[in-house]
Amino acid sequence: MAKLLVLNGPNLNLLGEREPEHYGAATLDEINGRLRRQAEAAGHQIDFFQSNAEHELVERVQQAMKQKVAFVIVNPAAYTHTSVALRDALAATRIPFIEVHLSNVHAREPFRQHSYF
Repeated sequence: MAKLLVLNGPNLNLLGEREPEHYGAATLDEINGRLRRQAEAAGHQIDFFQSNAEHELVERVQQAMKQKVAFVIVNPAAYTHTSVALRDALAATRIPFIEVHLSNVHAREPFRQHSYF
């Protein structure tokens, strides 16, 4: 059994209400519920954390190292394009991670096409 952590960045608490043409109609709770069912069916433990504050995301990544989290799934949202601090926290912990998004960032505005991750 692996310990997994799903990190969600700013404004993802508004999923289901915010720009559904880009992000869909599902709420963050609905998405997390689907992920929980899939992880548990595969025998894994999964935890979720969302924050609009960069320092809280950094602190949660550092905590994950102490908790022996095996893998992080991160949707940094707007921090994708701005947060060296969050990127450095992930690098410092050496926890394997994957960056995910709900929209195709390469089909959006040019500034969304750059990632620090």
